[in-house]
Formats: sequence, C-alpha cells, structure tokens
Amino acid sequence: MSATSPIRLGLVGSPNAGKTTLFNALTGLRARVGNYPGVTVERREGTLDIGERRAVIIDLPGTYSLDPISADEAVVSQVIDARMQGVDAPDALVVVADACSLERSLLLVGQVIRRGLPTCLVLSMIDELAARGGSLDRERLEAALGVPVVEVVGHRGKGIEKLRALLGDPESWPRAEILPPEDPYERGAWADSVYTNVVRVRPNANALTDSIDRVVLHPVFGTLLFAAVMVAFFQLIFAWAEPAMDAIDGVIVAATETIHTGLPDSLLGAFLADGLVAGVGSVVIFLPQITLLFGVLYLLEDIGYMARAAFVVDRLMGRIGLEGRSFVALLSSYACAVPGIMATRTIPSPRDRLVTILVAPLMTCSARLPVYALLIGAFVPEQKVIGPIGLQGLVLLGLYLLGPLVALAVAAVLKRTLLPGEGLPFTMELPSYRMPTLSLWISQVGSAAWAFLRRAGTIILLVSMVLWVLLSFPRVDESAFASPSEAASHALENSFAGRAGHAIEPLIEPLGFDWKIGVGLVASLAAREVIVATLAQIYAASDEEGSLRASVRADRDPATGERVFDPPTVAALLVFFVFALQCMSTLAIMRRETNSWRWPAFAFGYMLVLAWTMAFAANRITAAIIAA
Repeated sequence: MSATSPIRLGLVGSPNAGKTTLFNALTGLRARVGNYPGVTVERREGTLDIGERRAVIIDLPGTYSLDPISADEAVVSQVIDARMQGVDAPDALVVVADACSLERSLLLVGQVIRRGLPTCLVLSMIDELAARGGSLDRERLEAALGVPVVEVVGHRGKGIEKLRALLGDPESWPRAEILPPEDPYERGAWADSVYTNVVRVRPNANALTDSIDRVVLHPVFGTLLFAAVMVAFFQLIFAWAEPAMDAIDGVIVAATETIHTGLPDSLLGAFLADGLVAGVGSVVIFLPQITLLFGVLYLLEDIGYMARAAFVVDRLMGRIGLEGRSFVALLSSYACAVPGIMATRTIPSPRDRLVTILVAPLMTCSARLPVYALLIGAFVPEQKVIGPIGLQGLVLLGLYLLGPLVALAVAAVLKRTLLPGEGLPFTMELPSYRMPTLSLWISQVGSAAWAFLRRAGTIILLVSMVLWVLLSFPRVDESAFASPSEAASHALENSFAGRAGHAIEPLIEPLGFDWKIGVGLVASLAAREVIVATLAQIYAASDEEGSLRASVRADRDPATGERVFDPPTVAALLVFFVFALQCMSTLAIMRRETNSWRWPAFAFGYMLVLAWTMAFAANRITAAIIAA
C-alpha cells in the first residue's frame, strides 16, 4: 500500500453493533439503518477523504463469527481473505463492537486480529453504556488487544473526528504481539480474561427495555399490542394521507387541463396530458400514503421492535419448518420484495432460504399500495365501524394480512413436499430500545419517498410512454362517428393495446375483468402500480372525468349499461394483486439469488395460478353475498 493509493478499510461487526451508522457518519452516505439483523446483506462502499489521502470504506454484513454459516456471513470472510473474485481485499480492518455487549463481541475481535491485517476496534454506543451505569478502561483494552481502540457515538458524531484521523494512517497502527488463540474454546477463555481485565463497572440491565419487553414479548398482550398498532397504522394511511392526496390530484388535473387548453386537438398535447401527466401523476398521487407507510415501518425498525417481532413469531415459524431469520426477510419484503429476498442471505439452511425466497413476493410490498388505495378509495365507503375505526382502513389491513397468511401456508406445503429438511436453531440478540434521531428518521423516509418518485420517473414513465403509443394507434377518422366520445371509445378498443386486452379477455372474463383491466394486467408485469397509470391513460384518452377514482366508479359497459367495476370485480382485482407476481425486478433478483431461472419461473407460475383461483373465488363469493 503506497502513501498515495486509496486505503481500503473493511468495517466488521456483529448485527446491531452500529456498523452501518458508523459507515454513514464517515462517508456522508445514507445507507439504510435498522435496529435488527439482516439490514446489510451485501458489501457497500463509500469514500472518505482524510487530508491528502482517500479511504474506501467497505460496509460488510453483520456477523458473529468469521466461520460462516450463512451466505451473508460468507461475504465477510471472502472479502477479508481476498477470496471474492473481482474485489480487492481491505488493507486494514475496523471492528465495530457495542460497548454494552463487548464480552460477546470479543470472540469476533479475536478472530479478526488473527487475520494479521492492521486492525482497530471502535466501541459504539458509549452513551448507552454510561446511561446503564457501566464503564470500561479504554487504555487497558488497547494494551490487552494490542490494537487501537476508539470510543464513538455514531448517530451523534461523538468520536468521529478522532476516528477519521486514525483511519488516515493504518500503516502506523500497533499490531498485536500475541495473537488470540485459534481454538474457539481457548479463545472463549481469552475473551473472558480480557473483559474481566478492562471492565470497571458492568452495565446494568436496561430497566426500560426489560419492562417494555414484559408486554411486547408476552404471548397474549404482545399479540394484542401488535394488532392494535396495525389497526391504527392502516387507519392513518387513509385518514392522514387523504388531504395531501387531494391536493396532488388537483395539481395533476389542472396540469392536464392546461396542456389540453394550450395544445388543443394535437397529438403532442394528448401525449403530454394523457400519456405522461395522467400516467405518471396517477401513481405520484399516492406519495403521501407511501411516505406514511415507510415512516411507521422505519420507526418500528429503528426503535428495535422488529427484532422482538422476529422473536415472537419464531415459534409460529417453527411449526411450518422455518425460523425467525425467515421472518426478518419476509418483514423486509413489506417495503419491497427485492431487499427482502436479498435478506434471506442471513438464513443458514439453503432449503429454508429457498422456501423464503419463493414466498417473499406474497408479502404486501409498497408497489401494491397504489392499487389498493385506488380501488378502496373509489369503492369502499368512508364509514366508521367501531369508534374512529373506519371500514377503508380495515379492508386495507385485511389485504395486508392475507398475503403473509397465505405465504406461511405455501411455505408449509413447500417444506413438506418439494423442499423438506430440518431448520437450524435461531439465535438473535435483542437490542435495547433506541429512539432514532429525527434527522436519521427523516433521511430514511426521504430516501424511500425519493426511491418511489424515481421509480415513477423511470420505469412508470417509460411504460406510460409506450402505453400511450399502444393506446393511441392506429388512429381513426373521427368524422366517421356521431360524437367525439364514440370515436374515442372505438379508437381505444381497436388500438394495439385494446386488441391485446381483447385477446386475453376470455382468460380473465371469469374473474369479472374486461379488456381494459386486461391491458392493465399485462402492463403491470413491468411493475404492479403500472395498472394505475394504465387505467389513468385509458380514461383520460376517452375524455372521462378528471379524477381517476370518479372515472372507474362511473365506467359502464356500452353494450349492457352495467358497471365495469362492480363489487365482485373490485374484490377479484384486489385479491388478484395480493397473489400475482407482477414485478420483473423481483424475478430478476430471484434469478440472481438462486442462480437459476427454474425457481423464478416456478414462483411466477404458482402465484399466477393462485391469483386466478383466489380472484375467481372472491368474485363468486362477493356476488353470492350481494344476491343474498
């Protein structure tokens, strides 16, 4: 390593040690932080300028040992030992350890020191150690380990400047003269000896955490608390988001009217207003609900509740042959199935990991929310059921629960048929409850909201442009029709997209779907929420009412005069989106993680059959209830 070449520094530490928080503090990036394991499942890199020299910080997955038992732990040892193809090994290692649980972390510290690379130890959460009445002798710890030790509070920036100065010259770091034992049992005795020598006062148990856990982890009260939180959460998604959604909707309608006024009867005006603004805007309108969804999820993660949820659900998961790490991955899929599938790398058992990958898309990801919100907002009345609890929120909660319940059932079937095998024991440290800083929480929610907007500005924008062309051509001679609305209706049905919708109509007619919905289903293979953009373009092109909700409510079959979106059809469409795997990104990540197209094809096939069957049942049951 020359004096001018970039320094490669590997961040190593156990889950929940504060490693990613430190990574963000050093690099200024906004990597996702969560107070539960499985957030970092692959290496991340960021840069840090220290004087005239640049350092590359490598954030590695959390691990309890350099003897890997899971795919994410294998990444750590492969990078450190220069066994990962195309990745340069780090020049030095920075081990991050929670000061409150240093005794357990010393086992990993000993393994890292034995690698022989320049190493320093960062003690995180020093503030929590002091709050719990504990203290350590840093200088004595340095002497015992033979490596530099720095104390930090990552999210508050304490100790970061001192650490930056240290990281600029790893060649000068002292090396351990006597290496820790190689044998894991001798090494355990070494860790006990070091800790006993450096601890001044052992930290007390966190009284607040213990008292809260007596409720949260209780098999009855904890379940009731979770149910209450979820009911309140989904009520808020409609109650709090509605004003902001109405405001965005007003802007979109005004923008389309302005374009039509400025460019009347022109192809360019129709493309801008009905293709781009109506298509993309129909998805952007759900930004307030997406922001609320991620706001609550990240708050629960950062506080430390998600780790408890994994602990509570572990018993249920065990009954179907899975374990708590599978639950963590499935929980991550509520935001998006892609990071959820990547989080399965923490699962040691290959069979359990594959089962979790195959059912992860059944979890209700954020891409489904625009579809649910459109249909629920348009067709479910805003009536109260019990006190402030509204029907719309309860329906949304039911849809969010339906996916995971069926996912568990599918996982149980797979574990007993295609992928049998015994699961491994699940061990996970429950972190203390920690209230995230406001800036961290805002940055996390902001990043999620920006990712949603970026998706709207890329995938959905591109698909909207293609859809507009397919919905607008071939052109028709309007003079041949009695009215412009008749001409528009004929043009839509006979457009390239309309013909495709009519082609698949026999397959979806038993579900109550017409050709318009069929076009949306085909388009939504790119991304689930594209069906909203598709319907927005269809109704904008046919000069229906400005609001998409009003348009779908008012739409009638010209031949029969019956509503296109009647209750059985709406129920079937909601259920179809619960189960269908309509996401190319998810299929691509499944291909990467399983190293085969066989399993993504299997997942797409079984979920499509499941979606069709359940949607058919929902249509018939709803029709029977109405008839009764």
